[in-house]
Amino acid sequence: MTLLPWKRKVRESSTQTTSFEDLAMPLLPSLYNLASWLTRNPTDAEDLLQETFLKALRGFSSFEQGSNFKAWIFRILRNTYLTSRSGLAALRTIALDDELDEYGDSEPRQYPEGVIDRQTPEMNLIRLSDRVALERALQKLPASLLEVILLCDMEELKYKEIATILDIPIGTVMSRIARARAFLRRELQSGTTLAREERA
Repeated sequence: MTLLPWKRKVRESSTQTTSFEDLAMPLLPSLYNLASWLTRNPTDAEDLLQETFLKALRGFSSFEQGSNFKAWIFRILRNTYLTSRSGLAALRTIALDDELDEYGDSEPRQYPEGVIDRQTPEMNLIRLSDRVALERALQKLPASLLEVILLCDMEELKYKEIATILDIPIGTVMSRIARARAFLRRELQSGTTLAREERA
């Protein structure tokens, strides 16, 4: 049975909407996580996420099926944030020379010793305090380093996907990840030293 042209359009558009939902909804927690880190405000994160989904849905017809949807929608979120009035460019832009001087990794690498994973109240308290210290250190990161570390270590995106989302070369992605990790390492080590001095 041949469908009338208007019925064919309705069926095609409903299939496309379903496809968008199938692809986008599993990414909702990850997108919200990045949005909340970028905006540092739950209400602004929800607004950013809503705007991202609206733009992605409107532009879904131009999305090439079979390409990387996750990178595509993360890039929309980032670009939406950059063009918002509280975007990265307005809030925390720093000169590249300052960034290289301040966050270069010239210190020798130190690797933490392995820890036994036990579920005790003491271990849970240590994990909680470690998480708080990490969140504080993340908040001190410059925007360019925060983006890459969130996308790499929290969202587990590949370097190529991060390069696509941020529209920068892969080498820059790797360099920023190294600088971000070095910065976090220094922050966490100095926090541990301060905590020991306070207890003494």
